[in-house]
Amino acid sequence: MTKTGHSALESELKQLKSVERPAIIKAIAEAREHGDLSENAEYHSAREKQSFIEGRIKDIEGVLSLAEVIDPADLSGAIKFGAKVTVVDEDTDEEKCWQIVGEHEANIEAGLLNIKSPIARALIGKEEGDSVEVRTPGGEKCYEVISIEYS
Repeated sequence: MTKTGHSALESELKQLKSVERPAIIKAIAEAREHGDLSENAEYHSAREKQSFIEGRIKDIEGVLSLAEVIDPADLSGAIKFGAKVTVVDEDTDEEKCWQIVGEHEANIEAGLLNIKSPIARALIGKEEGDSVEVRTPGGEKCYEVISIEYS
């Protein structure tokens, strides 16, 4: 996991514990005051949200306890975890830029590519100028590696 991804998970955990959890406890208490719990939609909704929050807290704590934080700035050379890679689609000449990150911080819309994805697996070990063939759900794609950056 990158330092950025680790920090984002720590921030989410802090938000859940210090803001979300107390707010849902308060909402449950207010819903209880309304009487009969068996037909109280507010109560059931609040309990469901509490269950989600507690589950997410456990998930994040588990991930953080096992995480190995890697600073991409300490790396160089061929493409590996943490690399910011610029490629060009050999068919459309469309340029794309991705950073290869851990599973829990991946977000393709933000350019954060899951290391377990087919594209990331194909890119690992490649150098600038190399051609990469990737079998994707949308079909076979060919990319040329334009640049590799670690920061």
